[in-house]
Amino acid sequence: MNRRSRWFAAVAVLSFSAVVCLSALASGKQSFTGEVGDSMCGRKHMEEESAAECTRACVAHGSNFALIVGDKVYTLQTTDKAALATLDKQAGKNATVTGTLDGDTIAVSSVAAK
Repeated sequence: MNRRSRWFAAVAVLSFSAVVCLSALASGKQSFTGEVGDSMCGRKHMEEESAAECTRACVAHGSNFALIVGDKVYTLQTTDKAALATLDKQAGKNATVTGTLDGDTIAVSSVAAK
């Protein structure tokens, strides 16, 4: 390889590495704080039940937990039993969720009571 070819190869490798690193950073974990609800009801729960009771009932019937941050409702995805237990305990209350955001869905890595 001549000098010019090595230079182009080095630039190509560095460019590719930069794109991979930026993609990893963009899809990194973030923290969100809001009210724990469910994805079916969002902010509007059944009038005869409290937010916590409605959330638990909806989740028991197949809805996902959700995090309501302002006007935004994020669906929470996790199979971690500790995270699910904390979400259940915090239903209708505030919590901080850490995870990876993809559109309106957060892949949950941890949940903490707020």
